Amino acid sequence: MIQVDRHGTPMAIDTASASRNEVILIEPLLEKTTMQNRQTERLVYDKAADSDGLRDRLCEQGIDLICPHRKGRVRPVKQDGRKLRRYKRRWIVERTIAWLHNYRRIVTRWEYHDYLYESFVILGCLFTLLKRF
Repeated sequence: MIQVDRHGTPMAIDTASASRNEVILIEPLLEKTTMQNRQTERLVYDKAADSDGLRDRLCEQGIDLICPHRKGRVRPVKQDGRKLRRYKRRWIVERTIAWLHNYRRIVTRWEYHDYLYESFVILGCLFTLLKRF
């Protein structure tokens, strides 16, 4: 999981097992940015984050979750369609992930220990920032 700002600069990363639900992984990632004294106002995410519980918890923290609803949603819609205009800027996140895929060691996890893999992801983020500035 990676959180970027509006320019594509990585703000926080978090690694976990690939089999975990993404809704569970969002809040620990956001906690890392609050430890850096950065406040997140809006969170743009894909359909995997369409959870009413997550929306309510983030709303209590003052974070507006912008993600489209899933196709077969039974419960009433909780998001106004006007906010989804911001969703078209999701390509910025995908571009940052593509920048990180320039490093072979990040694309395929070869390390046994998770802290080693996370260190390589941090190193890839640093190299990406150095190339941009």
